[in-house]
Amino acid sequence: MNNIDIDRINTLYHKSKAVGLTPEEAEEQKRLRKAYIQAIRRNLRGSLDNISIQEEDGSITNLGEKHGHKGN
Repeated sequence: MNNIDIDRINTLYHKSKAVGLTPEEAEEQKRLRKAYIQAIRRNLRGSLDNISIQEEDGSITNLGEKHGHKGN
């Protein structure tokens, strides 16, 4: 997801509130929003997979390796 796509999402949102969207624009908005949510989930999963915690016994547990990628 790049800034051009995010700008387009915002443009379509503002247009939907002001004058409404054509069916084609509504479909484009739906597609762009879905792609945006998928990108956010991928970024969050990547961050969470890189978290390590120190156990009481001093060992380090990588939560990404322990719980694995469960999918979206």
